[in-house]
Amino acid sequence: MPRRRSPSPSSSTAPRNRTPQPVRVRRRSFGDFVKAFLAFVALLVLLVGVPLALATQAGWPLPKTFEPMEWLKQDVSVETFLSILTFVVWLAWAQFTACVLVEMKAALSGVGVPGRVPGAGPSQLLARQLVAALLLVGATAASFAPGLGQLGQGPDDNQRPAVAAAAQQTPGLFAQQQEQAAGAAAALAEQASHAEAAAGSTAKQQGDTKFYRIQPPEGRHHDSLWEISERHLGDGRRYKEIFELNKDRTQPDGSKLSEASLIRPGWIMEMPGDARGGDLVEMPDEAPEVSPEVRQQIRDYDRTGEHAQGGGGSGSGSGAAHVSVPEQRPAPAPANDNAGHRQPARQHATPAHDSSSFGLPEALLAAPLLAAGLLGALGHRRRQALWQSAFGGIGGRRGMEPPTPTGDAQDVQDALLVGADPEGVRLLDRSLRGLAASLAAESRPLPTVYAAWLSNGDLHLQLAQPSGKPPAPWQHGQDQTFWTLAKDDAVRYEDVDTAAPYPGLVSLGTMDDSRLLLNLESVPGIVSLSGGEADRAAVFASVAAELATNGWSDRMTITLVGFGEELTPLAPNRLRHLDGIEALIETMEAETRQRRGALGAAGHDSVLTGRTGPAQHTRWAPHLVLLAAEPSAEDAVTLAELAADASRLGIGYLVGTGSGDLPGAAWEMEITGEGRLLAPLLGLELDAQLLPAAQQRAVVELFTDADPEHGPDGPGDTPPFLVDISEQGRPAVYARLVGPYEIIGLDAPDGERSALLHEALALLLLHREGVHPRVLSSALWPRGVTDDVREALIERLRAWLGTDPDGTPRLGTDSTGRLTLAKSVVSDLDVLRSLYHEATQGKGVDSRAVRGRLLTDALVLVRGPLLADRPEGRYRWLTHEIVDAQLPLLVADTGLALSEFHLEKNRAEKAIEALNASLRTAPADERLWNELLRATHALDAPERLAALAADLVGRAGARGLPPRTEALLDELLPTWRDTVAAAG
Repeated sequence: MPRRRSPSPSSSTAPRNRTPQPVRVRRRSFGDFVKAFLAFVALLVLLVGVPLALATQAGWPLPKTFEPMEWLKQDVSVETFLSILTFVVWLAWAQFTACVLVEMKAALSGVGVPGRVPGAGPSQLLARQLVAALLLVGATAASFAPGLGQLGQGPDDNQRPAVAAAAQQTPGLFAQQQEQAAGAAAALAEQASHAEAAAGSTAKQQGDTKFYRIQPPEGRHHDSLWEISERHLGDGRRYKEIFELNKDRTQPDGSKLSEASLIRPGWIMEMPGDARGGDLVEMPDEAPEVSPEVRQQIRDYDRTGEHAQGGGGSGSGSGAAHVSVPEQRPAPAPANDNAGHRQPARQHATPAHDSSSFGLPEALLAAPLLAAGLLGALGHRRRQALWQSAFGGIGGRRGMEPPTPTGDAQDVQDALLVGADPEGVRLLDRSLRGLAASLAAESRPLPTVYAAWLSNGDLHLQLAQPSGKPPAPWQHGQDQTFWTLAKDDAVRYEDVDTAAPYPGLVSLGTMDDSRLLLNLESVPGIVSLSGGEADRAAVFASVAAELATNGWSDRMTITLVGFGEELTPLAPNRLRHLDGIEALIETMEAETRQRRGALGAAGHDSVLTGRTGPAQHTRWAPHLVLLAAEPSAEDAVTLAELAADASRLGIGYLVGTGSGDLPGAAWEMEITGEGRLLAPLLGLELDAQLLPAAQQRAVVELFTDADPEHGPDGPGDTPPFLVDISEQGRPAVYARLVGPYEIIGLDAPDGERSALLHEALALLLLHREGVHPRVLSSALWPRGVTDDVREALIERLRAWLGTDPDGTPRLGTDSTGRLTLAKSVVSDLDVLRSLYHEATQGKGVDSRAVRGRLLTDALVLVRGPLLADRPEGRYRWLTHEIVDAQLPLLVADTGLALSEFHLEKNRAEKAIEALNASLRTAPADERLWNELLRATHALDAPERLAALAADLVGRAGARGLPPRTEALLDELLPTWRDTVAAAG
């Protein structure tokens, strides 16, 4: 897109500074003088008249002596009340006087934002308006000073410093009034713009075009336009002036400035005429301190400005200056794809007439990294609940079963199972940590990464600037700012003990079959998000959920403001909710100071240098702020000032706005009602990753239901499926899953399809509540499959299982379209659960003999771990299940119950036998070992107890015995430490 420039009557051959827009000059009016006079009178009355009246009429309200006890004994009279009221008025006057002084100082200095006087909101606003009105006339006159100063002077007159100094006073003052004084904002902003234009005009006439060369990052933070503007213009918010002067102009390395936050060392920036500072270069002065090469680059760059104004510039810029889509290799076939972005076949839509066509939430199906994180966190939460229950942490309940989700929660869980790409998460995590380890081995710092792209399994990192040759097996991508890792090379990485280098990466959406992850903590400023409130909320929820549960970070703090209090159950240790922006600003001001001090004390330039090398143990976890509520103008300025240095400190800001214009926003994005995420300055148009409100509630429901303290409607200890364990309840099809996989009652299927059919049946047996067809196909073909192949497998499975004697198919479909098994198809795990339940909560409760028989029968079923002989590469869906935690706990509970049964009759050997049988399946269960110690102690054989103690110590290794086991040994065998030491 060609650059839009205002026509200029000045010569095209003279160096010049250009302002973004022409401004209309606003002249003083009679009303301005009236306002100024009234403001002066009001200030005189409030600042002088009030204290004089108080001093003469009411006097000083405090007593002359300090006698608190005497004060308490006095009666509360009208005089006392008037003294208190007088004291309050004195305090109000003192506060207002402080506000006036603060506002006057800020207005006259022209730099920075006025400080806030504590508790003086309305008072300070009144003081600000009065000061603005008082200075209106004088400031308006000052805005004409540059033009008047040129009368009678030629181009060679040396009047620039005085004129620039006069002009500089106005922009700072009226930039503040524009943002903070409602009544006079428009007029003051116009005059501030006029003063800047006049200063620029003076500079052009004097020929002092100024340039700044972007400095390299060695020993300092990367330059940003905000910081350059703050140093040389006195106000970081004027960075847009520098951007407009240099946008789309060809730099010495051939690229162009297309986005205000993406600048590189060695680039040259033309500066406004009122810029000041020792590292500026004025042309056409020779500037002997600058090398001839740099002077020539500046001259060449100045000519590009004239060419651009003439219309020859291109708005497209260089791809490296954008967050641009990386060049991709040809996409592999679906069977070979295992990357973070799924092949279309994986999410191929089912025809509308199909019985299984009912929808799963597409937002989660299209978010593989988010789904994998949520699924992993949910599994961890459910395992944690099981362990707490098993060890009596929650009300003494044992054998707790997680609830079976229903309705929207069930649909969301199925969508997570279908959409999740744990392999992509694992490769991303290993690749990034491997890169960090390689750079640390070469004593090289981590480069600043703005974004990561996942394309057909390949990983592309887009750097803020060229950072040399990447370590093998990484390679350069389409230019020096892309580091690329092919999928085949990524699989070589193993787990390494290093800090996660880029934990702030979060998925935003897809573009041209590539998934974009933005590194929130590296953005040099605020990332703003505009659009409809509901659409913004869906983006914020997706970002918060992925950051809270992703698998490529160690730890972080995510502060949610204006939304998301209900999201905290996803990750209570990461997510923090604040009620309002005032609490946020107070928190972030303190943390920003603390992080600056910590980095300085550690000798690091940024958090990236603290994540590699000897100092990586400090971790430097990021703090990411998600502010959904639009801040006020004053709060926005405060946030912009905090964010100016945030990327160096590992702090990122994503802020919502309804207008799309947010001060200090480095990257501006917009979410549309159609789910498109637009960032024109970045050259991005994505299919946004969203978590709409309905899916958000369902996800939270899954997590809260998994909480062991959820309440009476939460998890229970009744199995979801009970079988008839009598002789009349013999099943038609019996599958043995606990140990080697065997099926009784069916003929062996065709050899080439046998493995798929066996795996599909195992999945259905472990989910008696039903399995969505898309979940089934996702489990069997994690890299994607077409609908016809899936439907053919289901029909083949239905034919293999056959029908019951009454003609009912053993593989059916419930009212929701999910595949279910008939009660005549049973697994040994179903029988094991039913036997334990009947022994502890059924007939075994009232009959000791029945309890012993049922527990013994249950333990006989245990032949090893679940699906012990499963082939390599299959049954990967088991990583999403919690049955691997349920089965050992169930076996341990059965062994403990049978041991207790035998010890009641002093049959210690039988108890030991039952405990050893359970330990073969649950070798890490501390309860079994402790009960084994007690049973062995009951034999009254100290040598066997000592041998068991020595065995336990050997198994524990360097970790040592658990505290409860040590305490038990101290009670049963006080000399165990000496015995173990002698044996060792």
